[in-house]
Amino acid sequence: MKSNLFTHIVFAASVATLSQAATPQRVAAQTYQIDCAILLCLSGGWPASVPCARARAEFIRRITPWPVEPPLQIWRCPMGVAYQPGSDTNSAARIFDILDNGLDTLPQSYPEFPTESNARPVPAVLRTTDATAGQLPNGLVLRLIQNRADIDISGPEFNFVRSIRVFDVRYAHQHESGPDDDCNRSATVVLGTYGTQGDFSWARSALSALPEAHVGLERWGQNCPSIYHRSVFVDWRDYEGNYGFEQVDY
Repeated sequence: MKSNLFTHIVFAASVATLSQAATPQRVAAQTYQIDCAILLCLSGGWPASVPCARARAEFIRRITPWPVEPPLQIWRCPMGVAYQPGSDTNSAARIFDILDNGLDTLPQSYPEFPTESNARPVPAVLRTTDATAGQLPNGLVLRLIQNRADIDISGPEFNFVRSIRVFDVRYAHQHESGPDDDCNRSATVVLGTYGTQGDFSWARSALSALPEAHVGLERWGQNCPSIYHRSVFVDWRDYEGNYGFEQVDY
């Protein structure tokens, strides 16, 4: 597990950078930085700071209907695009390098196979036309990552990403009806989870899968009291295994 000293150093560095006031010229970079901030703050158990408060607010906003979005969109945090050739594989260090970018420009990438003619960095976000595509340096590898991390996050240090679960209780309805006061129950629950590389997907679930921390359905199945419930519940475990959750009713 990560030591407390390392945690404090890491967050001191990232929070100092994230605390810089945003200017109109920095808006484009901020769209990347919020997910880097969510990644860092979530892993550290949401430490008390203005940047982490903002990151958590965005994390919760994304599960506030409608629509329900992945609360962490790790593919928006370019962990693999700012590096020096031959750098080590420390993923955390890459994140902090990006956060220390100054927020003035998007991170820069080096070609995977640098040569004398293409050794200069190029923008991480590159838009081309048919005319300009042919002018790209030979050997330049463009990786368009749209739904997963742009580095390998399969190791245990990123288990906190895969621990995130999003339960969307689209409705849970219980009521008596008919001449015999039969109890009618119906519910639709879907569960959003993260894959090995941070890819997000939805699957059918059930009320029985809801964590104990979820509230609002305690009387479900008990003598058929009238219930109509809708909510989104997200839970996770931080880097050190501490449990956390948020619920939004609607």
